[in-house]
Amino acid sequence: MSHKLNFFEPVIIIGGGPVSAADVALVQRFSSKTIAADSGADTADALGLDVFAVLGDMDSVSEDGLNRNIGKTTRISEQNSTDFEKCIRSSDAPIYLCIGVLGGRIDHQLAALNVLAKYPDRQILLIGAEDVILLCPQDFSVNLPVDTRLSLFPVGPVLGMYSDGLKWELNGVDMDSAGKISASNLTSATRTCISYDQGALLLILPVETLPELLQSL
Repeated sequence: MSHKLNFFEPVIIIGGGPVSAADVALVQRFSSKTIAADSGADTADALGLDVFAVLGDMDSVSEDGLNRNIGKTTRISEQNSTDFEKCIRSSDAPIYLCIGVLGGRIDHQLAALNVLAKYPDRQILLIGAEDVILLCPQDFSVNLPVDTRLSLFPVGPVLGMYSDGLKWELNGVDMDSAGKISASNLTSATRTCISYDQGALLLILPVETLPELLQSL
């Protein structure tokens, strides 16, 4: 693209993976703008979701999908990135609410997680049927009910961990994708704080916590 799409509000990205009407209803509470990643245009149409733009290499969207979105489609032909990454790279928004990128093929999900680590300066939330996943800010706090499930997965080494408000605290430990992780931890207070000095850390919460999560970002 010769220029980026600029948004001053959260933007929805819809991929070609599994998406339900409940997913659409959830993200539309927080945004009125949608970008479709390639065949996400077909998914959006099936769910009655109007799109602002369709981005990707256009190798999977249907002809009907292309015809419905004449004037909204930008073909980005290079094959070194996924259509989802093309959407992130080709736009600027304060927050990305991404549906249709979790569930379905595991390689697509892993590629989406790679994008989180690759663009640490963006607030990208991957929203699925069960979970919301994001790159945890290095100094983060959120208000959640006690006993909310909270998982932390390092992407490579994570140094200088500190937590307050978890059932199993993570103070003074280093984490690594091939070593220490924190799966299915629980909040032990109504306010949970997490910080770390260096690295990239994925935060996974129940999808029902999206409103509280957005308030904390």
